[in-house]
Amino acid sequence: VSHTWFWAVIQNDFKTGNIDLEGCMRLLEKMQIPFDEIHVKHIFKKTIDKQSGHMISMDDFKAIYRAIVHRVEFQDLFRSYSPDGQILPDTQLIKFLIKEQFQTEASEATAFEIISKYEPIDEVRKKKQMSFEGFVRYMNSDECSIFKSQHKTVYQDMNQPLCDYFISSSHNTYLIADQLMGPSHLWGYTSALLKGCRCLEIDCWDGANNEPIVYHGHTLTSKIPFRSVIQVIDKYAFMSSAYPLVLSLENHCSTKQQEVMAECLKSILGEKLLSSPLGGDAEMTRLPSPEALKFKVLIKNKKVGTIEEGMLRTDDDPGAETENMSSETASDEEESDETIPIYRSRSPSKRRGQPRASITPPQKRPKVKAHQIAIALSDLVVYTKSSTFVSFEHSLENQKCYENNSIKESRARKLVKFSAKEFISHTARFITRIYPRGRRMTSSNYNPQEFWNVGCQMVALNFQTPGTQMELQDGKFLDNGGCGYVLKPEFLRDPNTTFTPQNVGGYSKPMSLSIRLISGHQLPPSSLSKTNKADPLVQIEIYGVPEDQTRKKSAVVKSNALCPKWNETFSFNIQVPELAIIRFCVEDEVSVVNNEFLGQYTLPVMSLNTGYRNIPLLTKEGIKLESASLFVHVWYY
Repeated sequence: VSHTWFWAVIQNDFKTGNIDLEGCMRLLEKMQIPFDEIHVKHIFKKTIDKQSGHMISMDDFKAIYRAIVHRVEFQDLFRSYSPDGQILPDTQLIKFLIKEQFQTEASEATAFEIISKYEPIDEVRKKKQMSFEGFVRYMNSDECSIFKSQHKTVYQDMNQPLCDYFISSSHNTYLIADQLMGPSHLWGYTSALLKGCRCLEIDCWDGANNEPIVYHGHTLTSKIPFRSVIQVIDKYAFMSSAYPLVLSLENHCSTKQQEVMAECLKSILGEKLLSSPLGGDAEMTRLPSPEALKFKVLIKNKKVGTIEEGMLRTDDDPGAETENMSSETASDEEESDETIPIYRSRSPSKRRGQPRASITPPQKRPKVKAHQIAIALSDLVVYTKSSTFVSFEHSLENQKCYENNSIKESRARKLVKFSAKEFISHTARFITRIYPRGRRMTSSNYNPQEFWNVGCQMVALNFQTPGTQMELQDGKFLDNGGCGYVLKPEFLRDPNTTFTPQNVGGYSKPMSLSIRLISGHQLPPSSLSKTNKADPLVQIEIYGVPEDQTRKKSAVVKSNALCPKWNETFSFNIQVPELAIIRFCVEDEVSVVNNEFLGQYTLPVMSLNTGYRNIPLLTKEGIKLESASLFVHVWYY
């Protein structure tokens, strides 16, 4: 049957005789076969080398098609369930789903749905059967991806207070390169929002003509108008997620330009801007939920006075236009995450023979003693008031639920090391944002996992910098429909928890995970290969609490990127699966000491699908490689 179907599909393309490479690729596209051009070119070239000319016949095309589509590992599986090796009746498909894929609730309806969707041969489909062609298409589909399809939509409880969620957060969102000389660009905001990021950072400075600008202060990064940034945010805010978006303002503007900022936010964002408490409730004892704040933009900034005072001010009577903040709240080192390599302080005492200009070393940054804040901007701050972090004790006694802290990674790391229990108790009550230290001038990132482990909600990373850290970020937030909010485990939401990452105690729910790495398919060839070759190996890494951190490495398959086979099994014992993330990284062994990155995929351990699964692969920049994948069998209890 599949033989007749195949000829029927391709014969039209051979009406005028044999076809060339272009025609071959067009035909594969028409048949909806994902392929890597380099691999197809190589197989095509091998086919025509056996004969003369640059054209292939129908039989040649069939051989090329089979080399790409008919994978031995799929044939073995198909044959073990097909009575005649040709057809899989629906009853056998159900058996396969229950026994191999652990889909215990699979029924006739499930099988019928799969057959209708993936079986290309009409007469087979009408008999509620599946041919090998249909089986291959099913095995390569998203339904057989390693990522649980239930987790591709919002499935978590979204009615808990905001501080109960990990929130996808970006640092210096306006930069698309490094922190010193790099361009500031609106694309930084667009791309972060399209990735589902829910907390953006905006560094605001006074600009010409009373128009505030956004750039990385005291550096040579380029500048963009604040107004344009808000227009872009207005356009893309809720394209990838309906849940609230927080704008973290790092505000260096004069009160006059702060008023312009407030006006911009109100006029451009309109109804989206949250400027008073939900239901007029100023007596806040707990934060509202992401569900209650859907489609709202929240401003994170310093605030003067209380929420009640802000609500009493009417538009006709704005009261004081500005207010001085005390020197203690204003010199907020925590809030200002600047790189200050090109800051010049001019000394007024040059007459006394002192040098006129000196480069201030980053650690001796001059502190602003009093910072004025415009009432108009202050009143837009409701649930996300920036407040200086003093100590856990101070927060416990003085901090309100709507006050948030920003803590630099180096200080946060010390707190994780010496006061993890207090840190977790703090993040169970208050939203805590972590940001990279200013010395990361190349916009490098820190490992976010160590701060997720203690419940920090906003672990801000440089989205423009590819690498393992950003892959962990993207992998973690694939969960819950990619909406940018992931509910924290119960033990990180309870202020009285005794859990710490170093001592998981009774909070351990051990998982025994077994992964059989079977094969790879159409992997990107090595950059050193003149044809389509690579020497691939796979690293499987677990990130989580310290005792779960581990890495295992497969053998190297020599000179095969098209269809390398490993058949190796890796076992992991994971103590805290709710915090664990698994990363599959494919590399090309260039030499004994050097590997070249080929592709990777990262996802939460709790989002793993069981059974025979395909693993899509992404480039360093996080873009899906259309035809490359790994094939594995996953099992856990």
